[in-house]
Amino acid sequence: MNKTRLLIADDDKNIQFAFRKTFEKDGFEVEVASTGTEAFKKVRNTSPDLIFLDITMPEMSGLEVMEALKNEGIKIPVIVITGYGTMQTAIRAIQLGAYEYLTKPLDVDKVRVVAQRALEMVRLRQEIEQLKSKLVRPINEYELVGNDPKMQEIYKIIGTVTTTPNTTNVLIVGESGTGKELVARAIHYSGSFASEPFVAINCTVLPENLLESELFGHEKGAFTGADKLKLGKFEVAKQGTIYLDEIGDMSPKLQQKLLRVLQERVFERLGGNEPIPVKARFIASTNKNLEQEIERGNFREDLYFRLNVIKIELPPLKERPGDIPLLAYHFLHKYNQRMGKNIQGISREVMELLTHYNYPGNVRELENIIEHAVALEKGDILLPESLPMQFQRNSVNHTIDVPITSPVLSQARKDVLEAFERKFIIESLRANKGNVTAAARQSHITRQSFQRLMKKYGIDSSDYR
Repeated sequence: MNKTRLLIADDDKNIQFAFRKTFEKDGFEVEVASTGTEAFKKVRNTSPDLIFLDITMPEMSGLEVMEALKNEGIKIPVIVITGYGTMQTAIRAIQLGAYEYLTKPLDVDKVRVVAQRALEMVRLRQEIEQLKSKLVRPINEYELVGNDPKMQEIYKIIGTVTTTPNTTNVLIVGESGTGKELVARAIHYSGSFASEPFVAINCTVLPENLLESELFGHEKGAFTGADKLKLGKFEVAKQGTIYLDEIGDMSPKLQQKLLRVLQERVFERLGGNEPIPVKARFIASTNKNLEQEIERGNFREDLYFRLNVIKIELPPLKERPGDIPLLAYHFLHKYNQRMGKNIQGISREVMELLTHYNYPGNVRELENIIEHAVALEKGDILLPESLPMQFQRNSVNHTIDVPITSPVLSQARKDVLEAFERKFIIESLRANKGNVTAAARQSHITRQSFQRLMKKYGIDSSDYR
């Protein structure tokens, strides 16, 4: 009986060794590749049963290898592995047909389980369709930033949702400010109908009668003041997305009418009787516990089940503290562009304050903090003086926590700060043509401290004269 063949494509020799040792012990035949080109050639020549594929490799990236395999019609399950996952790579990997998307460091037992599941899928469904959703437009405008495992799972769900038909409803739950609308937009702009409208409406903003008119539209003369035909959101959305924010606050009457629309995929304008088909995808979101609202009689159970086909739960920011430095720099870049500024980085003191804060308003609050700081900062570095007042009074502010000692957070903060320090020293020397004294003076630190940082990062001032 032939052994099951695995290909391990990763330029990390330690990964190659660990995987070979693990899977050969389990009875597999294992081949390795150190570049994307080598991996692609070995797949074509040996047709392995399963591929472990790193995203970042010389010559060809993992995603490029997957694209090449797809173009040649090669349908071998791929388990993507990466040291740093982003929303785009996770979504793109899923769309290109990845069976699973794993981030390093890898757990050997989990890798074994995932491999067995992938091989079982091959045995049971040899003709399984590749996941085929193509990005119609870049989604940087609606970027979800985060390397936390919880966010990685959400990226994978987004990628999967984009392969489903528009009749598949999505429910997004999470605290205020966690990014529910960003997830909805990411689903829309990553899917097949990204060129169609994304229509959002907040169910708490309008009174019941106006909200009903906004959703369903009305015929001329339907009620007092209806002097002309108005198309509702259901109609305007066409084959795009209807995003119902704060669905938990919708009135019982509108809940009943929405249920019928979801069941029959048709509606009538107010004052009309012509059935109009609904072709858009429904995405609803709430910061409420809908199960509790059902028990209290505030929300229809049948509507909940209709909406809850695919559920995405967004974690509060305090549950993914390692993402705070990444988000802070993301928002710094965003508001630098928006305000025409060129702030180079975030001081160590500011980053400490940001990473120790509790964020009752979640990601939206962090964004507001950075926007405030960028607006007020006069120099090249965000300093504590530019932060909102709650940070100036941190000694009495109860939302400042004790220092977080998570290794993930500590390493993320260390990496961000060191990258900034090195860039800051180089830019200061370049601006002052290698004059250490002038660069230190401009940086508002002592010459000794400046030289210590130069030594730490192996920087020679003569390179900038």
